[in-house]
Parts: sequence; C-alpha cells; structure tokens
Amino acid sequence: MQVLEGIKIIELVHMPPGELCNMILGDFGADIIKVEAVPQDGGRKLIDAGDAEALKSLMVFNALNRNKKSIRLNLKSDEGRQVFYRLAKDADVIVEGFRPGVAKRMGVDYETIKKINPRIIYCALSGYGQDGPYSQYPGHDINYISFTGALNLIGWPGQPPAIPLNFLADFAGASLHGVMGIMLALFSRQKTGRGQFVDISYTDSVITLMTFFLQQYLVGGLKFPRGEWALSGGYPYYKTYEASDGKLISLGCVEPWFWENLCTAIGRQDLKGFSFTPAHFLQKPPDAKWQEVEDEVKKIFLTKTRDEWFEILIKHDVPAGKVNSIDEVFNDPQLLHRKMLLEFDHARLGKVKQPGIALKLSETPGGVRTLAPYSGENTDELMDRLGYSKQEIESLRKANAIG
Repeated sequence: MQVLEGIKIIELVHMPPGELCNMILGDFGADIIKVEAVPQDGGRKLIDAGDAEALKSLMVFNALNRNKKSIRLNLKSDEGRQVFYRLAKDADVIVEGFRPGVAKRMGVDYETIKKINPRIIYCALSGYGQDGPYSQYPGHDINYISFTGALNLIGWPGQPPAIPLNFLADFAGASLHGVMGIMLALFSRQKTGRGQFVDISYTDSVITLMTFFLQQYLVGGLKFPRGEWALSGGYPYYKTYEASDGKLISLGCVEPWFWENLCTAIGRQDLKGFSFTPAHFLQKPPDAKWQEVEDEVKKIFLTKTRDEWFEILIKHDVPAGKVNSIDEVFNDPQLLHRKMLLEFDHARLGKVKQPGIALKLSETPGGVRTLAPYSGENTDELMDRLGYSKQEIESLRKANAIG
C-alpha cells in the first residue's frame, strides 16, 4: 500500500511546475485525474493524422504526467462544467495553475467547489499569489526570482546575473511548496474534517528558499555581493576548475580541514593558510595573494583530466564533484545505485526511461504505476466511472463538451 492511496486529485494545470507537484503526489499513490482542454479550445493537440501517433508516443515519455489519467473537458461550456462538478464531488484535492480570477470566471473556483464538496482541498499555484498589487501581473521564473533578490546573487562580479534556468521559482518554489501545502492541508483535514484553500505563490516560495540569506541582511545588513562571497565562487576553495580535457570539477572546501586535504592532494602544502575564515565571509580581503592562490590552483588542475582529479581528491577526503553534462548524469554510479533512473517496458514503444523518485520511504515507497497518458486517453473510462451512458458520452462529445 502506498501512503496516498485512495486520495483523488484533480489537476487543472498546463505548466510543468504544477505537473511536477502532482507527479510527486502520484508517485506515492494518489489518483491523479488530469483535466485538459478539448483541442478546439487550446488543449494538447494531435495536429493532424500524420502526427497523431508520433505525438501520442511523445506524451508517454513525459515523466511529469506519469501515474495520471487524462480527460478532456470544455470548462467554458455548461455541460463540461457539470462533468467537472461530478469529478469534484468525491475528490480530495484540486490543483489549479491559472492567473487569479480565471477559475472563478470558469465556475471552477474554490468557493464554487466547496459548496459541492466541503472537504475539498483547493491548491492554487500563481506567480504572485491570489492578492496584492502584482496578483494580475504576468510572469515567469526569471521575473519571480528578480523581485525576491535571488537572481541578483547569482553570477560573477561586474557581469549580468546568471539565469539558473527555471529551477528556483518554478520547481523548488511552486512545485515543492505545493506538495507541502497539500500534505499539510490533508493532515489538517484528518483533525478537523474540513478542507481549505491553499494559496501558493511562486514568488513567496523563493523568499522561503532565501531565508538564510535574507535573515543575514535583516540582522546585520549583509548584501552578498554577486560572485564575491564565500559560496558564490569568490574564493579558490569553493568554485569550479577546468581540467586538461576541458571538463570541469567542483570544489566545496569551506571547512579549513577540507582545504588542507586539497592542498595535500595537489602537492601544495604551502597554500594551507588560505582557507575560509569568518572575517572574509562576504568579500575577499584586498590582498593580491588570494588571486595568486587561485591562479596556482587553476594551473594545477589543468595537468590531469577531470575524472583523474576526482579519484585523487576523493581519496584525500576532499569535497569534489564532476560537473556532469546532462548526457553524463545517468552514467553516474551513485545516481544509478539510488535508482534515480527508472526504465519501463512499453508495449508499443519499447524501453521508456524516466527520472527516479527522490523521496525514499522504507514502509510506503513511491512507484510508477502507469506512464503518462496521451491527451484525453481516459475520457470514456472516467465518464463511465461517473455514471454517464455511452449515448450521453457521445452526445457530449458531439457538443464539444468533452474530447
């Protein structure tokens, strides 16, 4: 038995952060029903007959939609909304990712649904939250991390900030905070019997991720200049170095003893005095010797390949890591041992590989029960489960209420 077995979640999202949130819940047994727009209303389209099978195959490989069933509903039609209400009547959770106000205009907002199902937990993921002066502004990860100050911390001195893909606000922010919010609300419902609204802001979530840095500012006025402090590459003991094969290796020698281990490993005992000290946590001392140390270390790392250095450094108990390219990730023995690459047999497509499950529970582990559906694959199955006859299903399809 999986820990979320029996929990029914309706997914009303069309962007990866919301899909990842539900993927994690689905991996632990939740029954996820993905509500998608009919093709005529902007849903995932099978572009034409020639592309249909190829697109269906591509959908199957999408890990974000594993353990889900897909139904196409036209929520702009009264008939489509009535189907949604039937789905919601015995659901536990609804997750939506619209701009604030859109769900209400479609008649699928929390206030409407809780009249049908008072136990519903309704999680809304939005860029700036459901209220406030920015709530209606458009945005993406780069905008959310800009407002929170996170973007300004990342990169090198005198250069524009480095954009960290969309890891922070989208995935570490909204996805994971969505999971936590839903789980807390489910736990609360066990005590009270009541559902509630869960308001997850991408931007707010980044503020939580930045707690360590922001509290340093609030207490002591520390501003963490970009690329110049201890954990942003400003010192020789915490950065990446190029090896002789052009690949990079990362060092994380914050503790003085790890820096000393590094100095032993590279045969430069004379550099042991240049380890981390709290006095220059935020900024290098105005001493040219630090740059000389970094230059010396750079030259040494250019004498061997990345993998050769990794073996040497690990033997000397140095915190080091290969900076893997994305095509190297799933050759890493640690990640393979931890089952962070999953492989499945598909009747038509053969081997399907997907990222694994990070949360390791000893008694109720996660698992992949089904691969991702193509859009609308389970419409008839779910309509039948809701009590619709074949004639009613066909009539609703002809009316473009379902797809």
